[in-house]
Amino acid sequence: MPLPQPDDLTSLVVRTDFGDEGAWDAVRAALDAAGGEYSDATYVSDPRFTDVDVWALLAEEAAAGEDELVVHMFLADATTMADPAHPLLAVDLWEEPGRTFRVPARWFPDVSANLSISNMDFAEFADAADGSGTFRGFGFEEV
Repeated sequence: MPLPQPDDLTSLVVRTDFGDEGAWDAVRAALDAAGGEYSDATYVSDPRFTDVDVWALLAEEAAAGEDELVVHMFLADATTMADPAHPLLAVDLWEEPGRTFRVPARWFPDVSANLSISNMDFAEFADAADGSGTFRGFGFEEV
């Protein structure tokens, strides 16, 4: 089954942890608040993605037709749900399939917007991740 398609100029945020509905609501609220007036996310809350791993997503993407390709996505997994910063797991499905980094809700709109319009590549964000594998800006932004 192909991966869901994001709305225009947004990124997929796929829920993989279904243990706490309130945590999912908090993640969406944090992402929406960080984005301000415009949404940067297409939310997917489908139980078929429960505890899905990156490799299963890559297999689904490999089976997709050209018009169904998704080049990146963000997973709301157990770490996302438990951490107050709600760091999503960003997943590259195109350039370096399987490469990941974490992005807290505060930085999600910047990452999503730049990836969605192909202004920046996934690797630029992944390469700027700190030692924990989390992107926290490029160092010249105000924290």
